[in-house]
Amino acid sequence: MLDIRFVRENPEIVKQNIKNKFQDNKLPLVDEVIELDRVSREVKQEADNLRAQRNAKSKLIGGLMAKGQRDEAEAVKAEVAANSARLAALEKEEGELEEKIHAIMMRIPNIIDPSVPIGRDDSENVEVKRYGEPALPDFEVPYHTDIMERFCGIDLDSARRVAGNGFYYLMGDIARLHSAVISYARDFMINRGFTYCVPPFMIRSEVVTGVMSFAEMDAMMYKIEGEDLYLIGTSEHSMIGKFIDTIVPEAELPYTLTSYSPCFRKEKGAHGLEERGVYRIHQFEKQEMIVLCRPEESPMWFDKLWQNTVDLFRSLDIPVRTLECCSGDLADLKVKSVDVEAWSPRQKKYFEVGSCSNLGEAQARRLKIRVAGEKGKYFAHTLNNTVVAPPRMLIAFLENNLRADGSVAIPEALRPYMGGMTELTPKK
Repeated sequence: MLDIRFVRENPEIVKQNIKNKFQDNKLPLVDEVIELDRVSREVKQEADNLRAQRNAKSKLIGGLMAKGQRDEAEAVKAEVAANSARLAALEKEEGELEEKIHAIMMRIPNIIDPSVPIGRDDSENVEVKRYGEPALPDFEVPYHTDIMERFCGIDLDSARRVAGNGFYYLMGDIARLHSAVISYARDFMINRGFTYCVPPFMIRSEVVTGVMSFAEMDAMMYKIEGEDLYLIGTSEHSMIGKFIDTIVPEAELPYTLTSYSPCFRKEKGAHGLEERGVYRIHQFEKQEMIVLCRPEESPMWFDKLWQNTVDLFRSLDIPVRTLECCSGDLADLKVKSVDVEAWSPRQKKYFEVGSCSNLGEAQARRLKIRVAGEKGKYFAHTLNNTVVAPPRMLIAFLENNLRADGSVAIPEALRPYMGGMTELTPKK
């Protein structure tokens, strides 16, 4: 969420930013909120004046009563009473205007970084760099669920009967591989200086609206019926929410945290053939990383975060590339974002396995996360990135480590988490 003063003083910058995100339907919001802000400031000024007069006259009444000038005191009391009705009306109007302004400000997108390429949607994202040589095996690579079934490692039919589409049972070596990847990712991030955390898996609505846009919330979040609680779509939500309405000493920054959690998502909309199986599902597990830092340090941390994901995938012999997300592909709170995509030998193309985002002060402003510095208080910057989400990671892992005989190689880095196993051998 932007500062209303910034919008008031830079309306054309805000409008151009909306145009760059191809959200022209939001352009009228800028003039609307500026006008509401003007009225709000006028109402506040009048109310402040009446409150000051009331305080001054209350003292005057006390002085007159002390002198025995009862008639004069009663006359002043009548003036105070006459202003009370007007003040009550103004205070009500103040509250109503603040609510309207806040609602609009929540819909105006954050100012994107000047380096972000302008584009309408993810088809116009820009490749930055490739890491590792994409393999093209001389044998056919099966669909990922077919590979898992050879190891008796997945049961989608039972999951449909138990929970419906978008769920799965992982079994045996595949389930063990899933847990091994999570454990490896946890230790990988701890070794890079991040503090490990297991957060709440449900959060209140004030946290939800603080960490994401309304459009994201509607498309992703499951609400607990009858309670002010939502199942998290990613642990980023509860990890950033950890600092809600706090004042952090500047000397304690940065906070660098890595968290494990299950994630729950509606995944609205139709998806293509390549998104069957465990590619796009309602429940999965993930290792996440978040940073809370000073504004001037957020570009540096942004580069460190996505590099962590690249390094982890490369340590498991999986080729990846980074994509700079264009303006139209950025969620409203994001300043800048880079996707990490893994190579799929079966599809002969890359697919998304993680997303790194710098949100500037947007989340901190919504959640009132402030920093106490030498020059006063200011809003922190927040960043987040996927370390690894095993359902998609498993697809990339299995395809890139599959051998012609159907076995799957276990890279050296993962072997301690697989009981020393060097390969997975098909059961059928």
